[in-house]
Amino acid sequence: MTGLSNLIRQGRGAEPADLVLKGGRVFCVVTGEAIEGDVAICGDTIVGIGHDYRGTREIDVTGKWLVPGFIDTHLHIESSLVTPFEFDRCVAPRGVTTAICDPHEIANVAGVPGIRYFLDASQHTVMSIRVNLSSCVPSSPMETAGARIEAEDLVPLMDHPAVIGLAEFMNYPGVLHEDPGCMAKLNAFRGRHIDGHAPLLSGRDLNAYVAAGIRTEHEATSAAEAREKLQKGLRVLIREGSVSKDMVALAPVLTLATSPYMCLCTDDRNPLDIAEYGHLDHMIRYLIGQGIPPLAVYRAASLSAAEAFGLKDRGQIVAGRRADIVVMDRLEDCRADLVLCGGVVVGDAAFAARGHVAPVARGSVKAARVGPQDFRYRGNTDEVPVIGIWPGKILTEHIREVIAPVDGDRRPAPARDLMRITVIERHGINGNIANGFVRGFGMQAGAIASTVCHDHHNIAVVGADYADMALAANRLGEIEGGFVVVKDGKVLAELALPVAGLMSLEPFEVVHEALEQLRAAAVSLGVVLEEPFLQLAFLALPVIPHLKITDRGMVDVDRFCLIEG
Repeated sequence: MTGLSNLIRQGRGAEPADLVLKGGRVFCVVTGEAIEGDVAICGDTIVGIGHDYRGTREIDVTGKWLVPGFIDTHLHIESSLVTPFEFDRCVAPRGVTTAICDPHEIANVAGVPGIRYFLDASQHTVMSIRVNLSSCVPSSPMETAGARIEAEDLVPLMDHPAVIGLAEFMNYPGVLHEDPGCMAKLNAFRGRHIDGHAPLLSGRDLNAYVAAGIRTEHEATSAAEAREKLQKGLRVLIREGSVSKDMVALAPVLTLATSPYMCLCTDDRNPLDIAEYGHLDHMIRYLIGQGIPPLAVYRAASLSAAEAFGLKDRGQIVAGRRADIVVMDRLEDCRADLVLCGGVVVGDAAFAARGHVAPVARGSVKAARVGPQDFRYRGNTDEVPVIGIWPGKILTEHIREVIAPVDGDRRPAPARDLMRITVIERHGINGNIANGFVRGFGMQAGAIASTVCHDHHNIAVVGADYADMALAANRLGEIEGGFVVVKDGKVLAELALPVAGLMSLEPFEVVHEALEQLRAAAVSLGVVLEEPFLQLAFLALPVIPHLKITDRGMVDVDRFCLIEG
């Protein structure tokens, strides 16, 4: 830790600062004004702004804007499909200096050791990775996960230096109905930060949820929903992921008045979208382009985020705060020329100097091999439930369609955009297989399959042909999990994700290239969704309305129960 005397002396200019950014303009996220002058840094801490300083090392940023580093307030790094170290290398150069993650994806596969992997990694990355401890593993009683985490498992981790509090409490029905397991976790973290997750929750039930100690919420999908949640005391996180795209709907809510209580997050965003559009930098560009004042946008991306999560050491370029700084030419463009994380210049040298943590949860795909017969759908009614996809949303429609049986099986109907969707338990626990129907992929042939299947991360397969579906599912076992596209008995494209069936061991550039090939292969099947694999993953999450599927069957989320076909 830097000595207090050094901080004071360098702040006064009595001795050269360790590092000085010379000649820039600090964008004040409190007043919106430009502060001309140098920024002096001692170790990892800003010690002075707005004056001339001498530095042992100096960097010329004349004429450029300096803004606080961006804070992603809610994300699952696993959904970037790379390890925390590659995620660091992928987004820190874009100005993301803090990521508040919930490692519940790997926790659902590997349990507490998966969380510990992220805690250990956080001690070595260039960017600051902070962790909210996974609250709902599994997310509900209606799925088979690879692990179960109770309150007593989380308490020993709560004082780790990277931990903020309790991650998104997805089982909101469990909160409202005072489920004993939910109550134990809420009581254990009472008075600490508890992250929310309550799609469409309103009225008295929303009051009750907030009264339980929930402080933040990222599931608002409309302006009206966001306003009610703000009015009832929640900090609202505007989300723009690879599937969940709520930024357009919530942009009108972000104003100078609301910006102290709103933040930005990505939740689930893969390297394909990061490369093509950006990360939080993409959100900032879009929001400013919609006419929202830069002060409101940059405040939400930094100071408001820091205050919402109790990170009092960052969020502003002022003396005494962590030296997380993004340097750019124009506020409107938000394209980083230089990024500092804790006073360290982000670049190849900084990444090369990091420590390393060995990956965990290898060989986690333990499903038995399947055959075409495993994908038959018998059902016992004339009408069958169908999951209706809303592109760009993880909310789904609960549709019912008449699908006539043929030889005791209700088969996919490409002409009606009715595909088979199947979830196969892959943790080696019970061998469950559940079949259903989904509309919205536009698929005409073949199959796609994934072990990224929120949040239980079983195998999810969508297809028009049972033999192709079996090949895709079995191939996932051979490559330790990942994504596969199959047509006519041939694997067209694949991406191996051997770390828990969720993360690649390759550089993010390699993952990006593989995702491009997978997307092209999916399009060749007729798939019309921009992000079919993550869209597929969310079709298995039984805490997001309205109809989902797990290894135990179709789930009516509104009634929070399994339903008959």
